[in-house]
Parts: sequence; structure tokens; C-alpha cells
Amino acid sequence: MKKYKIAFLGAGNIARVMAATISQMPQIEAYAVAARDFSRAKAFAAAHGFQKAFGSYEEMLKDPQIDLVYISTPHSHHYEHAMLCLEHGKKVLCEKAFTANAKQAQKLLTYAKSRRLLITEAIWTRYMPLSKKINQLIDNGIIGKVTLLTANLGYMETNIERVMNPDLAGGALLDISIYPINFASMVFGPQISKVTSTCVFTDTGVDAMDSITLCYEDGKMAVLNTTILSRTNREGIIYGDQGYMVVENINNPERVRIFSADQKEIAVYEAPEKITGYEYEVLAAIGAIEEGRLECAEMPHHETLRIMKLLDGIRESWGIKFPFE
Repeated sequence: MKKYKIAFLGAGNIARVMAATISQMPQIEAYAVAARDFSRAKAFAAAHGFQKAFGSYEEMLKDPQIDLVYISTPHSHHYEHAMLCLEHGKKVLCEKAFTANAKQAQKLLTYAKSRRLLITEAIWTRYMPLSKKINQLIDNGIIGKVTLLTANLGYMETNIERVMNPDLAGGALLDISIYPINFASMVFGPQISKVTSTCVFTDTGVDAMDSITLCYEDGKMAVLNTTILSRTNREGIIYGDQGYMVVENINNPERVRIFSADQKEIAVYEAPEKITGYEYEVLAAIGAIEEGRLECAEMPHHETLRIMKLLDGIRESWGIKFPFE
């Protein structure tokens, strides 16, 4: 079995979770890590078993042995760093939000296609086995005709610099609202007819709490709420005319509970045992590499671009423009 050499561009908190994940994946070799501070990269490499550490992204990307680069820097830097990888001929798994805006996303996708290089958005919800099970259950008619979806997600994040700083494309929208939006899109599809939303701002000028309602051409509705000011139950509920399903933890589905129209629990579906959940996006990326594909079916390029355009429109309606735009 081929072991894929993965390199990390960025050595923050999310990178640590991914490092712990790949350490238990026999298909993956923790090969290299780069940070702007070499001592930080060296400490990360030592802590997580990486062979090489670099104090320069450019220096790391010159290494011909790298099979895939995982990017986990702030949203504001995804475009710059992903483009740097592509220019060095590297395949890319880039954390969500894919970029700060749709214009950047389009440039990356176009360039990657011209270079025949894989690039995919690492929004783990899209790759989860239980996420796929939800649609199978709906298609099987277990709760009848589906018309309404609600979802919420909230974490205490006011102490996180990249979330609070507009220079880093901060705010709840790109950091956590992207999850319920993707959850709704996975269930109801792309045919949105109307978007209404509102937000509450922080003192730094980024959005702290978002309420987003998506109306669909076939009459369905998704009502989505997020916050960086408190932790919520993270539930998604999908309502049909014969019952409803409760999805526990919408961004990393752990359990789906099915209820009949008279509110009796009739079935429960558990997520399969996993490492952290991050492994699924890595497996999808190496599967695409093996098959010579430039994108992953779980999060195709057209969906990444569509979601970025949706986020742009919501942000514009709030009057939020990042300083670097």
C-alpha cells in the first residue's frame, strides 16, 4: 500500500487535530510541516511525528516528495497559500472557508484546473458517512415529504484572534455559519429562491450572531442560527409530513434520531466509529489523487463556488467588507 506524504501549511489548533488524525491512518505519512516561525514548526513536527520542519512555506513546497498539502491558516490567507501550493505543482486540501470570497475561489479553481491539480475544500461535514445516510433516509420516505429544516451551531469564540479580527476575515459567518448552510444545502440542494438574514456585530466589527433563512424554489425552507457568544446544542431538525429527524451535532453528525408524527422515537442511527472525523476528507482526497480526479465528489468545485457566492451575498447585505477586499 502506498503511503501518501502529507505536508501541513500552518501549525495551529486545527492542524493539531489533523495531525492526531493522520497519525492513526496507515495510508498517510506525516511528512512535513511549515510555519512562519521555524521554532514553532520544529516543535509541531517533534510533537506529532513529522519528518521535516520548515520556517518558510516556499521552502517546504519545493520538496518534490510531497503528495498533498493540508492548509489550515486563517481564512484571509487561504487564497494566497493555496495559490502558492498550486504554483509549486502541489495538490491541495484547504480548510473551510475555502477562501474569503467567491472571486478568490474562482481564481483558485480555474488555475488548479489549468495545472491539472487536485484542490478540494476540507469542510468535514460533506465527507461524513452519517451525512450521506441522512439523505438516504429522506429518499426512503421515513419521515414523508420534507418541507422544513432548522439548524443551529454555537461556540464560545470571542477569545480567538482569527475569529474576532476583520483583517483575518473573522466573524461567525465564515467560521461556523458555513456549517449549517452546508447542512441545509446537502439536504435541500442548490435551488435557493430567496435569502433573508440578520446579524449582531462585535465591537471589532465582525458578525457575532447570525440568523439566516433560505427559501427554496420547491417551497422548502431552512432556518439557520449561529453564534460565537455561547455554546448551543448544535442540533439540526428535518421535518416531514410523517415525522421528523434530529441530527445531533450538525457539523460532525454523531447520531440521527427518527420520530413519528406523534413524536415517538422509532429509529436511531449512530455514526460509525472514527478517529476524529477528519480522516474522511483525507481519504477522499487521496482517493481522488489515485483516480486522477481534480475534485472530490463529496464537495465538488461548483458547490464550493456556489456556497462562497451565497456567503458573499449575505455579508454584502450586512455591509461587511473585509479590509483587504
